Amino acid sequence: MSQARRLRLGVNIDHVATIRNARGGRHPDPLRAARIAAAAGADGITAHLREDRRHISDHDIERLAREIDLPLNLEMAATEEMLAIALRHRPHAACLVPERREERTTEGGLDAAGGHDHLAPIVDRLAAAGIRVSLFIAPDPAQLAAAKRLRAPVVELHTGAYCEAFLDAANGAATLAELERLRAGAREAARLGLECHAGHGLTFDCVGRIAALPEVVELNIGHFLIGEAIFGGLDSTVRRMRATMDQARSQALGSRSA
Repeated sequence: MSQARRLRLGVNIDHVATIRNARGGRHPDPLRAARIAAAAGADGITAHLREDRRHISDHDIERLAREIDLPLNLEMAATEEMLAIALRHRPHAACLVPERREERTTEGGLDAAGGHDHLAPIVDRLAAAGIRVSLFIAPDPAQLAAAKRLRAPVVELHTGAYCEAFLDAANGAATLAELERLRAGAREAARLGLECHAGHGLTFDCVGRIAALPEVVELNIGHFLIGEAIFGGLDSTVRRMRATMDQARSQALGSRSA
């Protein structure tokens, strides 16, 4: 597969830190996980520094920014505190996500349309520092148009609803409907000149249809990979995801060129 058409894989290492924090101390080390993921075929490392520091810590971000060779994608809330941290460490990219203290994980997309006035100066300051800004949004035309107005070069489409529908084997119609939303969102992102990423809840079983979307250039996957690593090791888990994505993308390209 040519590098131009190769789908990138960003590995989110948040939940290595979750396991570490359950007991305290230094083990397991997220930096070690990042290095294993890199050797296994990851193209980037994602880490979410939450307001309550429930997994990734400030020290983790400092070490990752300083010591890994892959691009670092810092997931962050659109707050002055997180902006200051991003400007201090200068990651390759910053993905703005919604964050509520009571949620277990990021439960929905950022309201880029409703939050324009708040988000605009944060996007501008990150961009001025040479940090590539991404917005984690639902595959909704209004949100995509808002991302364009905000001059964010990248959007990451929230795949959670699709993955939840996929888990319900009896609900095939909902799965197809959510897949179509993502397909239409990816096409609209490309039409608007936005680089399109996707992520949230992706597994070996459901990643193929998303990997096959030609407009999507990067997938960010974390919780599933770290969970599977308990059973099969992180190296083999990342390699299997890498191979599954590549196979789906190759098959999709082959079917379009036939």
